[in-house]
Amino acid sequence: MTVASDSPKPLPAGWQQCTLRELCSLQVGPAVKGEERTDAAAGVPLVLPRDVVHQRITPVESVGVVPKKAHTLQKYLLAEGDVLVIRTGTVGRCALVTGEHDGWLYHANLFRLRLDGPDRDLAAYLVGYLSAGFAQNWMRKRSASAVIPSLSIRELGELPVFVPPPGERQAIGETLAALDEKIRVHTEIAQATSEYRSALADLLMTGALALEHDGGR
Repeated sequence: MTVASDSPKPLPAGWQQCTLRELCSLQVGPAVKGEERTDAAAGVPLVLPRDVVHQRITPVESVGVVPKKAHTLQKYLLAEGDVLVIRTGTVGRCALVTGEHDGWLYHANLFRLRLDGPDRDLAAYLVGYLSAGFAQNWMRKRSASAVIPSLSIRELGELPVFVPPPGERQAIGETLAALDEKIRVHTEIAQATSEYRSALADLLMTGALALEHDGGR
């Protein structure tokens, strides 16, 4: 296995290199005070950094922005095909925005990346690219100097992006998305099994549940 570095091999024929800011616009999420938050069902849902898991948005709790505040944040609304990237703490985790999250808002510790025009294949490829070793190492190196790792919008905009021809970017995006889905499913199975094991141990260790045994024979 080779380790990704900041000096990748020459690009194959038909590929192009650009910076992230040349490929899409970047926007930091808005600041939302505690009193401006509510349950997601009572306002506009808010994506938090901890909701960004395995390149997907998986809300951990129901958090939203009160309608009055949300009305002033129209330019921060998410649209299908956007990409979210964590900018502080666990820098670099990313997720693709699907139709399910269209019209939601996103936390101030997230970047929103938006392509110049709708391109589902390029958006899926970009998520795969940002989660790959080269891009992850690049972002970590540029955010490691602070006590709490943090990446500026200027620094992220300078990230080199290697873009393949349309057919290849579609195949790459679909392949990585399929693997991300398998990881998500296995993670959920592991979590459910761990919870079952903990509950079973409590029952067994308190005598609330007895197991049949052969008496030592």
